[in-house]
Amino acid sequence: MSSAGVFISIVAALAVGAMSPGPSFVVVSRIAISRSRLDGLAAALGMGAGGVVFAVLALAGLTALLSQFEWLYILLKVAGGAYLLYIAVNIWRGAAQPLEVSDAVHSHRAPMRSFTTALLTQLSNPKTIIVYASLFAALLPRTIPLDLMIALPLGVFAVEAGWYSIVAFVFSARHPRRLYLAAKSWIDRAAGAVMGGLGLRLILSGLSAR
Repeated sequence: MSSAGVFISIVAALAVGAMSPGPSFVVVSRIAISRSRLDGLAAALGMGAGGVVFAVLALAGLTALLSQFEWLYILLKVAGGAYLLYIAVNIWRGAAQPLEVSDAVHSHRAPMRSFTTALLTQLSNPKTIIVYASLFAALLPRTIPLDLMIALPLGVFAVEAGWYSIVAFVFSARHPRRLYLAAKSWIDRAAGAVMGGLGLRLILSGLSAR
């Protein structure tokens, strides 16, 4: 298979994975709907940056390190699950608090905070690097051409940031915001419960692997 064919195959598979619901979707959609469109786009860039980190780690073969030192993989899973639980608790605790939503950017720090939250959420699940590594191992040639090594992280960024930019645009529109404000406490509690469940599942899967 040509380099272009390998690139398209990997990017297409990752696009399907990115579109599946998970903590990343919950975080980006909630940031976009409760803060601003700019915050949502900043979160999308954070997801893209996290995807690039995983792609580079997979290309560097660091998944072999996680396989060799099982305790490190378990530690990463428990730490990632704990971070998701932390987000879940914060969302749940703020569910009853009233919220004023505006497209105006009140502080230059807000988009950076949204970027960081999204980046850490993306990096909180070490299983993702296993998915990347599996795809790369299955589809990449034994000797990886330089152009493919450069193109893959860029393609991953385009997929992750592109998809979550769409999510940010959709959920920062007026109608979704109106619905959110009308049922904020219920939606936040549901989002918190989903994030908490995902975090707990990640922790338990790590501890059960001991």
